[in-house]
Amino acid sequence: MSRRVSVSPVGDLSDQVHVVTGGTGGLGYWAAEQLAAAGATVVIAARSDQKGEAALRSVRSHVPGASARFLHLDLTDPISIARAADALSRLPRIDSLLANAGILSTGGRTVTPSGVETMIGTNLLGHAALIAGLLPALSEHPAARIVHLGSISHEFFRLDLGDLQSESGRFREFRSYGRSKLAVMTYAFELDRRLRASGSRVSSLVAHPGWAVDELAPARSILPRPKTGNALTRSVLSLIGQGKDHGAWPLVAAAAHPDAAGGQYWGPDGWRQLKGRPAVVAAKPYTRDRETALALWQEVERLTGVEHGLPA
Repeated sequence: MSRRVSVSPVGDLSDQVHVVTGGTGGLGYWAAEQLAAAGATVVIAARSDQKGEAALRSVRSHVPGASARFLHLDLTDPISIARAADALSRLPRIDSLLANAGILSTGGRTVTPSGVETMIGTNLLGHAALIAGLLPALSEHPAARIVHLGSISHEFFRLDLGDLQSESGRFREFRSYGRSKLAVMTYAFELDRRLRASGSRVSSLVAHPGWAVDELAPARSILPRPKTGNALTRSVLSLIGQGKDHGAWPLVAAAAHPDAAGGQYWGPDGWRQLKGRPAVVAAKPYTRDRETALALWQEVERLTGVEHGLPA
């Protein structure tokens, strides 16, 4: 395992290009700003043009001379995904794809325009389709990384491949979210195994932010405006949590730290991985269960209609 690293886990990233999905707010925004501050060119890929412009203004105001651009990407729309993959494939290089975008709350069971449950459709399937479309371009860069956003919530649930879209029984939002994140992590580790088997030097790894909240992060003029809270709220939250700026550091480390490698799981090094400095941490063993991963992989390719072209 890698040693834990300082809070700023990367050096000079000049000439590198990093793509951050969902980079208009939250962890994605902070990862984009931190990568830009290290000298990287950052592509923020998200579905709201208005939020994208606000994020670019904020990055540029806090990182003078930042190289940042916006790309429209709707992870619930196969056409938008294909267009984004094509546009990204035209970049001169991609050092990392940070598959950060995700949905935590839907207010009940909802489906995408394609008829797929929204959480699994966005958090897993949309990214899987984007990754499959980008693999040829990523493979042109011998050290490209694909970083998936994991979650502590994966520890509380097991995958039910017979009910991947939460169709059975009463819809429970946090359970569906936790299962979607467990599916993301299982897919990510299986992707890395298949990349290794194919001889590719592209790597796939997972990172999570711990318990990261807006109230403990510095203010930024992005949309929607992040929560600030009062002094008492911040004091209580800081006992076990950290700001989303610190929560983004494991994501940035996974994307750009020289010691990061395929198959790793990055997160905070503190108590129960809730806060702390970025480090390689432990995921539950069932995230790497081969039988589950094979079945999930088949279901991902069936539901997206997109194949990765990687051997089992």
